[in-house]
Amino acid sequence: MDVKNLATTEPQTGARPEHREGVVARSIETQTAKLPSDVWLWAAFGSIAASLTFQLSGKKDNALFVGQWAPTFLLLGLYNKLVKLHGSEGV
Repeated sequence: MDVKNLATTEPQTGARPEHREGVVARSIETQTAKLPSDVWLWAAFGSIAASLTFQLSGKKDNALFVGQWAPTFLLLGLYNKLVKLHGSEGV
């Protein structure tokens, strides 16, 4: 199967039981799928801005702590987008 076909493949609905998502994961995915993808991007930008503000005010520990949230928000946004596109059984 080439890459072109892989990107357009429909999600698998007949996943084996040992590969299915748990109740908690499905519940979280159902709720977060209601959020627009922009929310995760703006949260990342907000954490970067807050980190810069802390850095400029001399609170370096707070700046590092808050600045590390940005990649987490971006990864959550990516996961959320994959679940929206392929479903929880396809991830």
